[in-house]
Amino acid sequence: MTPDSIHWPRFAEIVRGHDRFLLTSHIRPDCDALGSELGMAGVLESLGKQVTIVNGQSTPPNLAFIDPERKIRALGQDIQASQIDAQVLIVLDTSAWQQLGPMADVVRGSQARKLVIDHHLSEDDLGAEPFKNTSAEATGRLVVEAADALGVTITEKIALPLFAAIATDTGWFRFPSTSGGTYRVAARLVDAGVRPQQLWTALYEQDTLARLQLRGRILARTTSDMEGRLMYTWVEEADFRETGALRSDTEDVINLTLSVQGVEVAVIFVEQPGGDFKISFRSRTQVSCSPLAEKFGGGGHKAAAGASVSGPLASAQRAVLDAVRAAMR
Repeated sequence: MTPDSIHWPRFAEIVRGHDRFLLTSHIRPDCDALGSELGMAGVLESLGKQVTIVNGQSTPPNLAFIDPERKIRALGQDIQASQIDAQVLIVLDTSAWQQLGPMADVVRGSQARKLVIDHHLSEDDLGAEPFKNTSAEATGRLVVEAADALGVTITEKIALPLFAAIATDTGWFRFPSTSGGTYRVAARLVDAGVRPQQLWTALYEQDTLARLQLRGRILARTTSDMEGRLMYTWVEEADFRETGALRSDTEDVINLTLSVQGVEVAVIFVEQPGGDFKISFRSRTQVSCSPLAEKFGGGGHKAAAGASVSGPLASAQRAVLDAVRAAMR
């Protein structure tokens, strides 16, 4: 299989031969993860399949609108591993053990047939049959292709989460991964009933005061390095306590630092409970984020990637920024 081809007839054959499906994705789920899960669930349910969606973490409150029926469950909160019964387990939007969080043990221990549908460059051996296209702009795009392979008509209910997946993972059609094909798929989803303006409002025009205050702290700490080519900032546990903001409120802030004139690479360090730091990388040059993230057990794309690093902050910054500087020289 080449990087830009998936043998969808094989996927369709597996789907048609089974009835009970488990869908999961990465921790700190974004719209591509959640939208791909919900879109795939809609596709499978239209074929009469039984579908359960379980993630290692709860859906961020600011993205809860994408799942009005509350189909997505959190392991250990809404459902226990012993309650999961599936013939086929599909991992969407990640191929990394570390990104599965608590669901990693479920995937390892499951006797179900395992599949991966993903568009990220990084890849662990999950013991699953891969349906990957690293040229795809979003996993949501691959779910559209899967629906076509299965002969499923994309309804408004299926289209909305898939449009959210594609729109957000392309920066609302700004990123280099956007192609004519991206717009054609998006047009199909709009024709199915998606209202982009309503989606934009739900995603970006529902800020809380706490979110704005947290962003203010993050931006105030922004530090320039490498003669303005590198920009980095950080968030500590105390910032969440003192502002009342959520961890999901840090999403997209890194793109503001990348927007500064002359900046080629941006990095943000977000402290997690327990003292580890989630690291997000962004690049708008030839510097690839994926190899940087892989150095620290993470992964992603050329333009965007993530990883986790042990604290304290000073040592995490030293290790990560030294690697970034070396890549930029």
